[in-house]
Amino acid sequence: MDDFGTVLIGVVLVAIVVACLSYIGSGAIYRGLGRTGLSLDEPHLEPGPAAGSPAAHSEAQEEIRQMLEAKSDRMEARGQAPLDIDAEMADLAIGSTGAPADAALREEVRQLVVAGNERRMRRGEQPLDVETEVDRQLRNLGA
Repeated sequence: MDDFGTVLIGVVLVAIVVACLSYIGSGAIYRGLGRTGLSLDEPHLEPGPAAGSPAAHSEAQEEIRQMLEAKSDRMEARGQAPLDIDAEMADLAIGSTGAPADAALREEVRQLVVAGNERRMRRGEQPLDVETEVDRQLRNLGA
């Protein structure tokens, strides 16, 4: 019985040493677990262009074109007529460059400006020019 206890203690001690070594040696494996070449926090990835820059706009336009081409390909695969990609890009560009806002939106913004002017006058401040402020707010909204 005495030999069994010695062997058991020896096996446990060896197992502890092996477990410690495997834990220490596996740190890099666990840190990299789940990371692929598509991970966003990879250190080798270069940051994209700054938001609002011409490079960012160009990149966005290229991605939009790719999505429209993919949509057109799916439509063709279903037997439908393909999209006119250039016309779709032009429609999207008009919507994002501040095409004239529809009348309902303009009227709603006008009501907000008038209400704001009434509050300004109650505080003793000068009212804003309604048309100028409506145009400014529509520009800020991108409409």
